[in-house]
Amino acid sequence: MKRPDTQSSLATAIRVLEMEADAIRSLAVRMGESFLRAIDLAAECTGKIAVTGLGKSGLICKKIAATLSSTGSPAIFLHAADALHGDCGLLAKDDLVLAVSKSGETAEILQLLNVVKRLGLPVIAMAGDRDSTLAQYADVFLDVSVAEEACPLGLAPTTSTAAALAMGDALAMALMERKGFGRDDFASIHPAGSIGKRLLRVGELMHRGESIPRVLESTPMPDVIYEMSRKSLGMTVVTDPNGVLAGVISDGDLRRLLQKSSDPLNLSAGQVMTHGPKTISENELAGAALSKMEETKITSLVVVDESRNVIGVVHVHDLWRTELF
Repeated sequence: MKRPDTQSSLATAIRVLEMEADAIRSLAVRMGESFLRAIDLAAECTGKIAVTGLGKSGLICKKIAATLSSTGSPAIFLHAADALHGDCGLLAKDDLVLAVSKSGETAEILQLLNVVKRLGLPVIAMAGDRDSTLAQYADVFLDVSVAEEACPLGLAPTTSTAAALAMGDALAMALMERKGFGRDDFASIHPAGSIGKRLLRVGELMHRGESIPRVLESTPMPDVIYEMSRKSLGMTVVTDPNGVLAGVISDGDLRRLLQKSSDPLNLSAGQVMTHGPKTISENELAGAALSKMEETKITSLVVVDESRNVIGVVHVHDLWRTELF
C-alpha cells in the first residue's frame, strides 16, 4: 500500500476538521421547539438522566452524562446492551432517558425503549433520522443528522459523533442555565483538580488571626519593622484601635523611607503608611485576587469585611503554593 505524502495527510486532516465544523454549524439552524421541549423535560426531572447508547455513540453518551453531572444535572451512562441484562434496575420512576443513536434503529436501544416506556419514563432521542423508530417513539426528537462522515471510507463515525457530542453539550449548558447553576455550585462539586483549585475562595487561602502582620497607626517604626520581619509577608496592615483598615506598609515603603528620611525610626506607622490600599473580599475567587495583584503590581491584598475591618491577608505565594496557575 502506497504511503500518502505529508501534504495529502495534512489535507485530509483539514478536510475532517472542516466537515465536522460544518456538521456542528448545521445543528444551529435546526434548534427550536424540540430543543426547548427537551430542556423543559430535563429541567422537570427530579431523578437522574440516564444517557444510553451503544458503540461509538455509547462513548459519546459517557461524556454527555459526565458533563450533565458536573453542571448540576445528576446523570449516569447506561450501556444499552448491559441494560437488557439487568442494568435496567438502575432506572427509577423519576428518571429521564436520553437515547443516542445515529440510525435510530439500534436494536438494543429499541428493546430498551420498550422497558423504559413500560416504566413510564420520558425519552429524549438524539438520532440522525427523524423517521426512525427511536424518533417516532421518543417524547422529544433532536435531529443530529449529518450529510456524510468525514472518514475517507465514509464508514467510521466522525461527523456524526461530533454532532451528537455538540448537541449534548448544548443541552447540558442550556439546562445548567435554566437551573441557575452558578460558580458556587460548580466549585462545590469540583473540590479537586485544576477546576476546583481555580474556584477556591480568598477566604480559604488567606492568613488570618495571629498570622496577620498588624500594627496601629501610633506604632513606632522599630516595632513595625519587627512585626513585618516576624510575620514574613513583606508588609503589614495598619489599623485604628477598632481593627478598621487605615493603610499598609510594604518592604518597598521601607526602602523609599530610608532614601528620603534622615531619621525614619522616630516616625510612626501612621506617618509612613500608604493610604487607601487595595483590598478584596474573602468571598472573591482566588483567580480574581491574582488578577488584581498582577494589575496593580503588588504581592499582597488585605482582606476586609463590609465595615473595612481587617480579617486577613492573601499573598501571591499563597496562590502559587496551591498550583492554581
